[in-house]
Amino acid sequence: MELSQLETFLAVAEEHSFSRAAIRLHRTQPAVSQVIRKLEESVGETLFDRTARDGSLTAAGELLRDYALRLLALRREASSALDELKSLERGHLQLAANEYTCMYLLPAIDDFRREYPHIDVTVQRMLASHIPEELARRSFELGVISFRPDPAQIRTIAVYGDSLDFIVSPAHPLARAGRVTIRDLGRENFIAHNVASPLRRKVIEAFQRHRTPLHMGIELPTIEAIKRFVAMGNGVALLPHLTVARELETGDLVRVPVDGLEVRRVLRLAFRRHSTLSYAAKAFLTTLKKLAETQGPPFFYHVERAA
Repeated sequence: MELSQLETFLAVAEEHSFSRAAIRLHRTQPAVSQVIRKLEESVGETLFDRTARDGSLTAAGELLRDYALRLLALRREASSALDELKSLERGHLQLAANEYTCMYLLPAIDDFRREYPHIDVTVQRMLASHIPEELARRSFELGVISFRPDPAQIRTIAVYGDSLDFIVSPAHPLARAGRVTIRDLGRENFIAHNVASPLRRKVIEAFQRHRTPLHMGIELPTIEAIKRFVAMGNGVALLPHLTVARELETGDLVRVPVDGLEVRRVLRLAFRRHSTLSYAAKAFLTTLKKLAETQGPPFFYHVERAA
């Protein structure tokens, strides 16, 4: 049973005539009759009472008409939904990011929703190290990471440049220091993130190179908790600038430059190399590109090539 057969069937039922249905469908009457015969063979029932002059439906025909109307209505609904999806009047954008990289997404999602208010957006919180694997499993379409995964499987676009900030509370003695060195920090109590990361390793290695102890007396589960604890006057911290920009502006925290500790990070948007992105995902990439063009550094948009 084909939808085109059902369209012909409904035309005959509505016109109460094979000849009038043929005119309506811009076909010949024999062609319409042939379609109906094939449909009857397919369902194994006679659909029209051939003895009646008004093209009356049999009981089987009446039953099929109800289903045919519903099926064709469903096709119209599906076609309309696909058109809306293509025109971005509906859809769902699914991303993944950790606590830190989610901060980058906020202005991008803000711009995206202003332009495409009918697209739902879901950001799943996830450890960055798990994102490439979950992309391969198609758990979501786009992920934000700060490293380059296997280029044979994952494509990446560099979208943001960030740095590591040494932060203290305004009441801390170092808050009034113009600059410090790593060796000046050997007696400080660092409030650390309890999630192992490449950034943490880089900091540990930097202190080791300068033969300076790194005291991490307290480890907390979130960046937000670290910021608040430091602002209360409890120790110091090293955090991505993106995560502390607002507190630096309000004066709740103070950034102190550290000679010999310049750690740069590049945030990347990642997606499966061998996949077709949804219309929503493609539109989001366009939004990121526009954001880079209008805002400039630290926002940028650079498609990274496989080595």
